[in-house]
Amino acid sequence: MDRAICGNFYYNGKFDYLEVIVSNGKIADIRKDAGNIPKTRYDGAILPASTDIHVHFRTPGETEKEDFGSGSLSAIYGGTTYVLDMPNNRFPITDYNAFSDKLGVIDSTSYADFSLYSMETGKNAFLIDRRSIGLKVYLGGSTNSTGTEAITDDDIRTINEKRYPVVFHGESEKCLKAHRFEEKNLRDHNLARPVECEIEAAKYVSGLDIKTKIMAHITSPDVNGNFLREVTPHHLLLNDEMPLGAVGKVNPPLRDSGTQRRLLDDYINGKFDILSSDHAPHTEDDKREFEFAKSGIIGVETRVPLFLALVQKKVMPLDVLYKTAIENPPSIFGIKKGKIEIGYDADFMVIDFTSMKRIDDNRLHSKFPVSPFNGMDAVFPAYVIMRGNVVIDRYEDISDPTGIFIPKPQNE
Repeated sequence: MDRAICGNFYYNGKFDYLEVIVSNGKIADIRKDAGNIPKTRYDGAILPASTDIHVHFRTPGETEKEDFGSGSLSAIYGGTTYVLDMPNNRFPITDYNAFSDKLGVIDSTSYADFSLYSMETGKNAFLIDRRSIGLKVYLGGSTNSTGTEAITDDDIRTINEKRYPVVFHGESEKCLKAHRFEEKNLRDHNLARPVECEIEAAKYVSGLDIKTKIMAHITSPDVNGNFLREVTPHHLLLNDEMPLGAVGKVNPPLRDSGTQRRLLDDYINGKFDILSSDHAPHTEDDKREFEFAKSGIIGVETRVPLFLALVQKKVMPLDVLYKTAIENPPSIFGIKKGKIEIGYDADFMVIDFTSMKRIDDNRLHSKFPVSPFNGMDAVFPAYVIMRGNVVIDRYEDISDPTGIFIPKPQNE
């Protein structure tokens, strides 16, 4: 049965009272008065729900750290109803068999809608499952991956023929090897993986003849080129001078406070395309000793709430958050989410901007919820709606895992 969701929607750059008619999980019409059909009215600000194109939910192979159930539950608590999961599992997703095996393990466990990447190693494009939402290239080594120094011409042709968006972990492996030394703290980690390694990788990515290129988790305003630019909350809000210890160890590293502030200024001024979490959980043992600690932090639940708080504080305009966390991410991959438009998924989050609270590790939903953002201000959504159904009701989840797998669109 058709029904209407009513309230103050963020529509065409401003808030306006609308009655949005939902049919079969999609937006069927947008009116001022939906007429004589069942209606649910929400107080507060209604935004389309968010998409996070960069998460590591660890299924399969490392579910002691996280799994699709706990990771996707964290996502919906943070207003994210669609996640794109990375392929650097313990056994990397480099061919169609590995892809199918991973998808089979995830089946019916996700609270959020999801898509899966495959890993491009430089010469395996002909083995990639066509359902892959995109490809991930690690130009520098990181968790469960080694650096890929170059992509063959044959693979570039295949990538363009199949129109895969390609996400690059942008650190040059040659540069990383040249700077490697024994690390004892966040400052050492910064020096061992300097911005120069990102700049070198950016030059290589800029020269690649690939239609859709995304440079992931950029850490400095000096990293520019012919690609879409992704940034993370941890590089925008944290720096290597903070007493975070191994909890703040991540690749690429947190930079100095001056670089971090310049990066945040660029983000606020609209110079980035995508805000992603790079949610990468580890166990407590993995984070115990800095020198041997795994790189990666959690963030899928806090990504949007941290920046809603900055909007409420008038530090940044809502439209920047809307474009980088809501509208652009699914659009780049050809998925109809993130807009209040007929034919798009009826995914929304309802925000009470006056309900600001401090992030509390004990209230997060990741398996090991130790967050470098603990104690920071955030505005969490009071309600989250996915394909027309309420999944978060007054800040609490009320649904079973109803997320569906979304393959790469094939009608291009």
